[in-house]
Amino acid sequence: MTRAVAHGRGTRRAAPALTLQVATRSRRLPAPARLRRWARAALAQPARVTLRIVGEREGESLNREFRRKRYATNVLTFCYDEAGCLAGDVVLCATVIAREARAQAKTLDAHYAHLTVHGLLHLQGYDHQHPRDARIMEAKEVSILRSLGFGNPYAMED
Repeated sequence: MTRAVAHGRGTRRAAPALTLQVATRSRRLPAPARLRRWARAALAQPARVTLRIVGEREGESLNREFRRKRYATNVLTFCYDEAGCLAGDVVLCATVIAREARAQAKTLDAHYAHLTVHGLLHLQGYDHQHPRDARIMEAKEVSILRSLGFGNPYAMED
């Protein structure tokens, strides 16, 4: 259920509590205001989220510790159980995202937006382990990204 708060003449959804952490030397990062906008678009309920942008070393370390994979991945989501509030961390690996954006001929902003939305949908229980679940999650991603002015991130993969 979405909580509404008084705002001017009407009501609006409660804004997520979003903390941004930059733990990388990469200079090619989206502006904080953009990251917040993308996160707000993806969150369908009040949330307490930390969005952390890391370098390849930390990304690989987290992926090894929590997924037993010996490489950095583009996004990791960690969910926490907080009564009445969606809570968790989304970790974005700047090095991997930049490399993938170049390889896929996507703008850096488009790829960051996609992976921010993707990670936050995982936080809300979406998954892509089974074909049906993947179709549902991808459709949600495409819809959110379209509302933000981005194209379908899967269009080239079809």
